[in-house]
Amino acid sequence: MLASEGGRLRALADIGTHWMDLVQTITGQRIESVFADLRTVFPVRHRPKGEVETFSAKTVQHDNTEAIDIETEDQGAVLIRFANGAQGVLWVSQLTAGRKNNLRYEIAGTQDSIWFDGERPNELWIGHRNKPNEHLFKDPGLMDPMVSRYIDYPGGHNEGYPDSFKMCFRSFYDYIAAGDYDATPFFPTFEEGHHEILLCEAILRSHDEKRWVTVGDSTFEMMTE
Repeated sequence: MLASEGGRLRALADIGTHWMDLVQTITGQRIESVFADLRTVFPVRHRPKGEVETFSAKTVQHDNTEAIDIETEDQGAVLIRFANGAQGVLWVSQLTAGRKNNLRYEIAGTQDSIWFDGERPNELWIGHRNKPNEHLFKDPGLMDPMVSRYIDYPGGHNEGYPDSFKMCFRSFYDYIAAGDYDATPFFPTFEEGHHEILLCEAILRSHDEKRWVTVGDSTFEMMTE
């Protein structure tokens, strides 16, 4: 919440980075430039005076909070240009009523499209131009070997959010055990993490200067005193 502690970006840095990393991984295309419009809807919030667990169902009494000024964004929209010329739109919100962890993407090609909802991770909608659309349910027997390697259970046995960490760590340790460090890793690297930082810098600069910004164009101050 506080720019002095976590930097000037919040919703985009917290949620948007996951979405951008996911879409870049799926498409194999880096985001090259952005045009961002951010907004703080609630300039003042009430912070609990004590500790409260994230996503906890416990309520906090109003007299046990303190008012704080908010300088980070509650929501934001970003126009995106990918390296191959593809266009994209990202919208992030940390105040949509009823949504707790809803991450979605839709990718449209010339003949087909796909739509994925992170709250229903075992389903994939596939749209076609010249034949009926498909609703594909997770089944390793129907997947390409590059995908089925990340599935542990047979069709009809749901896998989801916690399994993503398991598969990430498995890929990391398998890579070390194989000993071929020239091979392309199938897990997030420091290089990708650095690119996410550059994306955040470009988004913030674009919002401040109200223009398109090339990712990695220059260093930009994200922290505040």
